[in-house]
Amino acid sequence: MTASESSPRPVVVVTEGGPHIWAIINALADRVGHVSVILETPESKKRLLLGRARRQGWISAVGQLGTMALTRLGKRFLAGHAARLIGEEKLETEPRPGQAIIHVPSANGPECLQAIGKIKPGAVLLAGCRLLSKDTLANMPCPVLNYHAGIAPKYRGMNGGYWALACGDLQNFGTTVHLVDAGVDTGGVLKQARGKPKRGDSIASYALRQAAFSRDICIEAVNDALAGKLETIDPRLPSRQWYHPTIWSYLWTGLTKRIW
Repeated sequence: MTASESSPRPVVVVTEGGPHIWAIINALADRVGHVSVILETPESKKRLLLGRARRQGWISAVGQLGTMALTRLGKRFLAGHAARLIGEEKLETEPRPGQAIIHVPSANGPECLQAIGKIKPGAVLLAGCRLLSKDTLANMPCPVLNYHAGIAPKYRGMNGGYWALACGDLQNFGTTVHLVDAGVDTGGVLKQARGKPKRGDSIASYALRQAAFSRDICIEAVNDALAGKLETIDPRLPSRQWYHPTIWSYLWTGLTKRIW
């Protein structure tokens, strides 16, 4: 789509940020038109830990925290691989100069809705932000879509690409753009993309790899929303919500299946 063909109505992306998300945002800006970013403050690790402990128990919560810490450490040691991936796929993983960014404490706070009300977007795309409340969704003035790094509904929740590989389900290493409802990645599926990990990829880089082959479906879905032509599809897959792997299950899977 050329600049002259781009929609006059802006697009809002709500996110906590991250290199793979900026790759998608910059692709949207090139192909769709004006994009404003609402950048929410990430939830504190203490709050995340307490929430997971309530839902899954302390043993699982602490085990997941261990994997998150190991992944963060791995990103430092595997920075060279990530840099090669970014270069090969021509990903722009940083905000561009002049990018409109609005900082808010939470996607569910009044500041977020106020900002969206002022922008008057034709579509809102969630990408790596917290789950929206029913009240927030009810007050959205336009279609709300979500970019999910997994094939829904089979791999809802966290680390969809990793879990597909860990389950031996290589054909479902992919991503989904779906409508947003009150559930966790349960809204109607709009677009899906599937790809393959490459040598050297791991849980630290799957999100970048997935973003590389998912830019087009994000652009297509947002354009459909702007044109009022959203249509859902039925993936005909079972539904399950996944979480971060515990450190012991992650290490076992890596040692036995070579899936890291």
